[in-house]
Amino acid sequence: MRLVFAGTPEFARTALEQLLVAGHTIALVLTQPDRPAGRGMKLQASAVKQFALDHGLPLAQPHGLRLDGKYAEDAAAARQAITAAQADAMVVVAYGLILPQWVLDTMAGPGQWGCLNIHGSLLPRWRGAAPIHRAIEAGDSHTGVTIMQMDAGLDTGAMLLQESLPIHASDTNASLHDRVAALGARLVVHALAEPATWVAQDQPAQGVSYAHKIEKSEAAIDWRLGANLIARRVHAFNPFPGASTTLAGEALKVWGAEAEAAVAGDASVDSSQCLPGEILSVGPEGILVRAGQGAVRLTELQRPGARRLPVADFLRGFQVRQGMTFAAPGDQPLVD
Repeated sequence: MRLVFAGTPEFARTALEQLLVAGHTIALVLTQPDRPAGRGMKLQASAVKQFALDHGLPLAQPHGLRLDGKYAEDAAAARQAITAAQADAMVVVAYGLILPQWVLDTMAGPGQWGCLNIHGSLLPRWRGAAPIHRAIEAGDSHTGVTIMQMDAGLDTGAMLLQESLPIHASDTNASLHDRVAALGARLVVHALAEPATWVAQDQPAQGVSYAHKIEKSEAAIDWRLGANLIARRVHAFNPFPGASTTLAGEALKVWGAEAEAAVAGDASVDSSQCLPGEILSVGPEGILVRAGQGAVRLTELQRPGARRLPVADFLRGFQVRQGMTFAAPGDQPLVD
């Protein structure tokens, strides 16, 4: 099949690679413009762009797709490129731009199969920008992938294929991302193999939820929350934006955490009198911290400019004592 592919991050690159392996012709790749990244804030190509360049695929990077918007010239050039591609379908994966109606109409002509989206959740749960993060944060037992036909709504199109994946207690956003990406690539290849057999189903009206974009402000740990939620957020925000907290005036990243329902720190400490954020015990197995309910054992930490370290190694270079207290969210800076 002849395809237009629209995607930007590594999640999308996985699907693009598998579409090529399956023998599809990629007539055009759309991806976001290069963005500044890293400490030097140098322009960096997206994972999809780098893959397209490595494989000699036609590439376009419009800043916008609205013909009446700020980047109308970019949109007009993109429309010309999409039309010239004469594709049978468009596959969209974490592109980052909303497709206006003209794109949907362009791909809905005779003999065309429209715009297909690989969405990293079991729709209608977790429509929106951050479905993998939010599924972990919410404590969902399963997530998955939905292949849907795109319409003008936000992840509201009819579903073609859906398959679930378990979320393990040890999963971080990074580990679950890779499994969901691999599943999405496999499902879209399967869908495109026999488009004439598609049976589109409308999404249920019940069970709708939205995975709002992750903001850096969410990174600061609020120790007043329950231990389970704090631990899930540490997992959900690994690697981005990375949970953060402050101890003894120093901003720290928290990469590993486990919830403990019972507050069982040092026997000499009356934990009922401890405030959220107070350290109950310190040892090579972790730093136990009082939460609003229960306690959180921190197992992997990072100082600014240093490496991520298991807590036993971290404690060799940073003095942590029972009774010290992590700062409240309003008192701590965000860690880049």
